[in-house]
Amino acid sequence: MKKVILVTLAAIILLGVIIISKSIGVYNTIISLDEGVKAQWAQVENTYQRRFDLIPNIVATVQGEADFEKSTLTAVVDARSHMGGVVKVDNEMLGDEVAMKRFQESQATLGNALQRLMVVTENYPNLKSNAAFQDLRIELEGSENRIAVERMKYNEVVKEYNTTIRQFPNNLIASFAGAFPKVPFSADAGASTAPQVKFDTK
Repeated sequence: MKKVILVTLAAIILLGVIIISKSIGVYNTIISLDEGVKAQWAQVENTYQRRFDLIPNIVATVQGEADFEKSTLTAVVDARSHMGGVVKVDNEMLGDEVAMKRFQESQATLGNALQRLMVVTENYPNLKSNAAFQDLRIELEGSENRIAVERMKYNEVVKEYNTTIRQFPNNLIASFAGAFPKVPFSADAGASTAPQVKFDTK
């Protein structure tokens, strides 16, 4: 009888060790994935910030054209100023659909204003022949491409993270760890599609 009790006790202890080990492994995986989401989000912010920082130079160059459409410039300046000085979203807001939607909408507004600005500049020979402005346009196109790439990578790591924390029994440990689903970029037109900044160099 005593032997049976000892075997049962040993089995319970072993099972407990296995469960604890598994739980620790899942917890560490969730933390690692969460850090991966944050790191990738930082990359997204950096690419948006790079585009944001290009705008003053673009605006200053375009303003040199006396008869340039002021309403087009105003739209860009207003969109930029509406966003504040730094492209930053708190990590807690990555789980807030409303906050992410606002972020996407503000970025889309700025991107669309920039796209209109670049299209209009094609009507100004002085700008088309301005080497400094040509460099800025190339930098802007590169920024838009990088934004699209980093945004796609962000969605990939968010998908992996969200899938992990929703699976059973991971969801129990995720709840204990305070892990919450992150919001990916949506596929809505304008908010998640990088403006096509293409230029005629002739």
